[in-house]
Amino acid sequence: MHELTERELYQALEYAKSLDEDSGKRLMSQFEMDQPLLFQTLFGVFPGIIAEQNQDMAHLFMDLCFELICVYQKAFGETPKFADDPTWMERQAVLVDAEFLSLMQKPPGEQSRIKLQAHFLKHHKNMPQLGLLKFMNESIDEFASYSTQRVAAIEFTQTMMLVVVKLFNSLFDKPVIH
Repeated sequence: MHELTERELYQALEYAKSLDEDSGKRLMSQFEMDQPLLFQTLFGVFPGIIAEQNQDMAHLFMDLCFELICVYQKAFGETPKFADDPTWMERQAVLVDAEFLSLMQKPPGEQSRIKLQAHFLKHHKNMPQLGLLKFMNESIDEFASYSTQRVAAIEFTQTMMLVVVKLFNSLFDKPVIH
C-alpha cells in the first residue's frame, strides 16, 4: 500500500461525496457481506462507545467510516473478503495496544485519559495515510466546533478514527495470493 497523494485523496473523497443514496446502500451492504465483523465494529461497537460521550460525534464517526470505505475502495480496490481470512479481525483486536483498551475503560480523571490518548497517538505516528487521518481529524474538529457539547468527545473520536485507519491499512495491505 502506498501513501495516498493529495490528488488521490481528493479524488477518493469526491467519489464518496458523489454517491447517491442507492449506490451508498449497495456499497454498505457489500462491505457488510465482505467484512461482517469489521462492519459491526465500525457501525455498532465503536459508535456505541463514542455515544457515551456524545451522540452527535457517534453519528459523525459513522459518516466518516463510510467515507473511509469509499476512499480505500476507490484507491486500493475492492474490500478483501472475510471468507478469505476469517481470523483477520481477531488478530487485529490482539494488536490493539493496552493504551487503547485503557481509553475504553474510562480511567479516573480527565488528565489520565488525555495522557493515555497522547501516548497512544505518539506510539502510532509512523503509519500510512497520515493525509487521510489529518483530513478526518479536521472534519471532527470542524463538526465539534458547532456545539460545545461535542468538544469533550473530540480526542476520543479522533483516537477511534486512528484505530479505524490502522484497521483499513492492515486490511488493504494484504499480499495478493495468486
